[in-house]
Amino acid sequence: MTGIPVERRDYSLTGADGRRAVQIGLASAEWYHSEVPRAVMKDLMKRSDGPALRDTALWFALLFGSAAGAIYFWGTWVCVPFFFVYGVIYGSSCDSRWHECGHGTAFRTGWMNDVIYNMASFMVIRNPVTWRWSHARHHTDTYIVGRDAEISWMRPPKLLRPALAFFDVLGTVQSLQILARNAAGRLSPNERDYIPQSEWPKVVLVARIHMAIYAATILAALAMRSFLPLMLIGLPRIYGSWHMVLCGILQHAGLADNVLDHRLNSRTVYMNPVSRYLYWNMNYHVEHHMFPMVPYHALPRLHALIKDDLPPPNPSILDAYREVLASLRRQKTDPEYAYRKELPPSARPYRAEFHDLNVARPGV
Repeated sequence: MTGIPVERRDYSLTGADGRRAVQIGLASAEWYHSEVPRAVMKDLMKRSDGPALRDTALWFALLFGSAAGAIYFWGTWVCVPFFFVYGVIYGSSCDSRWHECGHGTAFRTGWMNDVIYNMASFMVIRNPVTWRWSHARHHTDTYIVGRDAEISWMRPPKLLRPALAFFDVLGTVQSLQILARNAAGRLSPNERDYIPQSEWPKVVLVARIHMAIYAATILAALAMRSFLPLMLIGLPRIYGSWHMVLCGILQHAGLADNVLDHRLNSRTVYMNPVSRYLYWNMNYHVEHHMFPMVPYHALPRLHALIKDDLPPPNPSILDAYREVLASLRRQKTDPEYAYRKELPPSARPYRAEFHDLNVARPGV
């Protein structure tokens, strides 16, 4: 259907495309998985506190150490490198900690996952109750239009968005608006669709706690007549989010929607060790979506086992961006286009695609 004008996709969770996805079997469907022996998968899924405790200890050391330096040198240029480190640790790596602890796979001990999940959710300005259910839907219906609440790249794409997102002012404002709406006791129709009604009071309570902390931070800044409190709480979500965005754009942008094969809608990218630490190995994104209960520290082993059944990974972040930007430019004029990599000869064929969600649209 490439090149044929179609109606704009309806990304709301209560709209026509969501109903069509249910009708044609795309919602809560069975996904393609690479073959992994049961005993091997059991070992890969084994949870352990050790790796996450090690990585979290370093995370806290970097977070509090850079904060101490930034405070000590506040008012001089020497504070800038400390805020650079603090911003990335606060505003970027919180996203991967939120993500992995939300899956409950980072630590073996449940309360450790919960503590880091709630802390990181606050740092990234996300309601931890809302996003737990949102992300569950994202994995159940990954990039299924009208079902997945976390589709970041809608078609036709806005080509200025990647550049603007690196200092995510608009995203931060939108996150605060959502938090404020929840604190006022209101949930959107989309939120009501994927959050059980029994959880709605928790959504409101947590939002009020977060907003109270932000209000206290603003009051502290006014009392001190200094931006320092805001530079430590809140603003890092803007000035430190660039690495989160740098990696996050690569997860799904330019790839297929409305398919049931993660090899078509997710992207694995080889990254440098620093980015992999900050990102907690989420660069192995096809592998993560195929087997979301495999802990982050086991994803490189999983990749080595199934890479012959996957599209070739992008060899670098730069190479992945060449692919993404070319795909987004094409989707600007051809919304039905999706970049599709050739599989190696050892791989099983892609599962049949479901781009024909458009056949149910009037006039197509």
